[in-house]
Amino acid sequence: MAQSKRSVDETGVPPFKLGGSVYDQTTFTGRLCHFLDLIDPRSLFTTEKQLSNAVSLLDDYQNGNLGSGISDRDLWEAQKVKQAIIHPDTGERIFMPFRMSGYVPFGTPIVVGLLLPDPTLKATIFWQWLNQSHNAFFNYSNRNATKPTPTSRFVMGYCGAVGSAVSIAVGLNVGLSKMAFSPQVKSIMSRLIPYPAVAMANICNVMLMRNSELSTGVDVYTSEGEVIGASKVAAKEAIKSTAATRVVLPAPILVLPPLIMAALEKTKFMRKNPRWSLPVNSLLVLLAFGGALPAAIALFPQESKIKTSSLEASIAEKTSEEFLYFNKGL
Repeated sequence: MAQSKRSVDETGVPPFKLGGSVYDQTTFTGRLCHFLDLIDPRSLFTTEKQLSNAVSLLDDYQNGNLGSGISDRDLWEAQKVKQAIIHPDTGERIFMPFRMSGYVPFGTPIVVGLLLPDPTLKATIFWQWLNQSHNAFFNYSNRNATKPTPTSRFVMGYCGAVGSAVSIAVGLNVGLSKMAFSPQVKSIMSRLIPYPAVAMANICNVMLMRNSELSTGVDVYTSEGEVIGASKVAAKEAIKSTAATRVVLPAPILVLPPLIMAALEKTKFMRKNPRWSLPVNSLLVLLAFGGALPAAIALFPQESKIKTSSLEASIAEKTSEEFLYFNKGL
């Protein structure tokens, strides 16, 4: 049994709630702060002992065996450590490059590769393949594992994402080469090609990986957590908002750095020091990536609300609640 309700401690943090958040998840700012916590790369350096202590502390809380001197801040920190490393459904450790906290540091070199100026056809195919492979393993490692999902679905999502990304990127590059633009304009446009390719591939990935939800529905529940039923309407809303997030996420990462670099390369300093081009580009990508990831995920609440009257009649007739809730997914 979980520890009884605790009062706000002297440090000012809210009372600890297992699986909850320090920040208000009903506001964009609260969700942004929450996801900034989740992508904190410092958790990648968590030691075995620190992880073991965090898990033990949370077990003690859940079993009502907390010792004296344990504050809410201690519990929130322990939960942050565990959530950063352990999959909530399987209880297994997530491989470092595919953790939420590893997405930016391990994904940045790939994005830099995508944005290299004047890429060859082989380079375009390689970087698009590598990017979608990283995304696929990240999605699989952070999947909802409460219900078994056939491996064939993940293979289908991976092949669809890679195929669409490579096809769009190659098609746009070939089309651009045939257009009568100046070399300078072509160079800028070639750097912007990765965005539509990645955005379309992301939509394809979400639709293929979560298509089964449209036929089975997702659980909708009351504010107290009572499951009312599985709704296909809620599933459609969940997939739509997730797909929107996947379109917004790469926009600042794949559009802002190349536009800024195009302007910087005209400056006297960059013309005299072209060797600075790659490190400056890498820094821009890192900053854009670090800001875009939490902001994009925070656009929609993880626990989304939907009007009961807009759901299937078979579900609406089971409850008098005006609103029901469902897990949107990442």
